Amino acid sequence: MSAHPAILSPALRGVSWPMAISAFAAGLAVLLVAFTTEVIAALDTWESSTAYNHCWLVLPVALWLAWGRRHRLEGMQPSPAPVAAICALLAGCAWLVAERLGIMEGRQLAVLGMIWSLVLAVFGWQFVRAMLGPLLYLVFLVPFGAFIVPLLQRFTAWFIVTGLQVLSIPHYHDDLVIEIPAGTFLVAEACAGLRFIIAALAFGAVYALVVFRSPSRRLAVMAMAIVVPVIANGVRALGIVLLGHTIGSAEAAAADHLLYGWVFFSVVILLLVLAGLPFREDAAPDPQLSMLPRAPGKGATALLASAVLCSGLAAAAPALAAVLDRVPPAVAVAPRLALPPECVATGPGAEFRCGNATLSARLLVFSPRVTWSKVSAERRGMAADDDEAVTFNITTGDVTWNVRQDAKSAAMVAVASWLGGRPAGDGLRSRVSQALNSLHEGSGRPVVAAIIVRYDTQARDAASQQRDRAWLKAIMQASATGFVDQAAALSR
Repeated sequence: MSAHPAILSPALRGVSWPMAISAFAAGLAVLLVAFTTEVIAALDTWESSTAYNHCWLVLPVALWLAWGRRHRLEGMQPSPAPVAAICALLAGCAWLVAERLGIMEGRQLAVLGMIWSLVLAVFGWQFVRAMLGPLLYLVFLVPFGAFIVPLLQRFTAWFIVTGLQVLSIPHYHDDLVIEIPAGTFLVAEACAGLRFIIAALAFGAVYALVVFRSPSRRLAVMAMAIVVPVIANGVRALGIVLLGHTIGSAEAAAADHLLYGWVFFSVVILLLVLAGLPFREDAAPDPQLSMLPRAPGKGATALLASAVLCSGLAAAAPALAAVLDRVPPAVAVAPRLALPPECVATGPGAEFRCGNATLSARLLVFSPRVTWSKVSAERRGMAADDDEAVTFNITTGDVTWNVRQDAKSAAMVAVASWLGGRPAGDGLRSRVSQALNSLHEGSGRPVVAAIIVRYDTQARDAASQQRDRAWLKAIMQASATGFVDQAAALSR
């Protein structure tokens, strides 16, 4: 005898869409509260960096893509999958590793993985398969890719130099600084092309999802969305240098280089779209998804268990990190600097007056238990990041100082760090070493040093900037046996 539907227990009844949406909303709220730091960091980057301004459109675009696939949900009911809590646990472990390594993009990607796990746990495998494209598109909510900026800068500089060589135009280049008779061009971070690549990837993903059906063609579009903007940015940068050579003024040619870049980028994207139209597949019928059998007995109880397990296991990671991150703040130490005779102290701290410039130095010693994220944040804070600034390196002995020169504010900042008596950068090796160090309190401790030079004038021309770099390099070399040795000793 079969049971009448009216007397089935709540645990055996099917889950309605309102129930599933309510459970998902509650679980999502828990995740957003638990990972507020990651959310705020992403929003700040969207607002402050022109490379990620388009991220504000990602969620609306993902919802639009999902709306276009709503027919796939016809006849489908949510089928909770409590086993997806394992995915949330793995994402939480990945978040903890990224937190120990101090990689914010890794933490944000892990949070996105937790949200995907929650979707799977609450709505089931069928829903995920039906909405896989819009769900994957949410990856563009994470502002990733900044780590490749130095590589892109060097590729752009190489492209310009190669073009000048082919065209037999007299030139001289020093890392990211390129000089021609018409003036000096600086390949700043804003010229690296990251903003074009990220925007092209986000557009290419929408184009691939809407216009194409086969995975191979979608992958081809994504590959072109990476390669074409990189080469196009090199052509754009070379074009600006050639324009300066033609009109005889580097400053005039580079005055609106970002505007030129976006116009050029728009043309490139249009050509990319036109190249893909002959191969479009959007007229083909949407492929039918094979329906997965629902497991019996998955009702309200399974839904509640799925949402609670996913959100609870994910939120355990920041709770554990909060216990590990109870460390004392960094301690400032008076630095030992060897300065030119024209520099005189202006106060009790490490601040000096050198002709028409003010020079100051900072030396911070961190606890052995700190994560590299705090060290990296301090480095960025000292450098006062500006993607229009010129970046270059000064090497003194075995130490490489990362220098940022801003012509608009007439300032230069040189930053270096040490760990365990040795120079340490922002790379993975330093992050792994300090992550292990933070867990068992090894003997090493991070140290960050900075030398800041600010000129009285509000702007410096190219010739003055070149003299400023030479003067700063002389100071760094003179301080190698004092300031550098002091920092290395404090880091042991």
